[in-house]
Amino acid sequence: MTNIIAVFIGGGLGSLARYGVSYLSMGYNKSLFPIGTLASNILACVALGIFLIWYKERLFDNKMLESLLVLGFCGGFSTFSTFSYETIELIKSGNHYYALANVLVSLLLCIGIIFILTKKVIV
Repeated sequence: MTNIIAVFIGGGLGSLARYGVSYLSMGYNKSLFPIGTLASNILACVALGIFLIWYKERLFDNKMLESLLVLGFCGGFSTFSTFSYETIELIKSGNHYYALANVLVSLLLCIGIIFILTKKVIV
């Protein structure tokens, strides 16, 4: 039951962080490209990589901390569903290049960040 509460709290904090990043990006982004979602996903991947590196022993020894940070916070902060929805909306509105760029940049950056930050953990 404690892990469920940790996921709940971490997810709520991650969702608030995602909302904050999206809100801030609206003031700077005047294009059709969904920069807020991209920024949230990138920052969530950076956070996940840092959690996996700095807290590796603690996370795997402490399931509540792992549930709070990895599953809850990073899960709430990143948003695959919004990424998918925005990509489909770009395709529907005829912005195929933005849609393709969104997919490629999101996947390459997010997977690249996790790969680079956890390289020592994986090897």
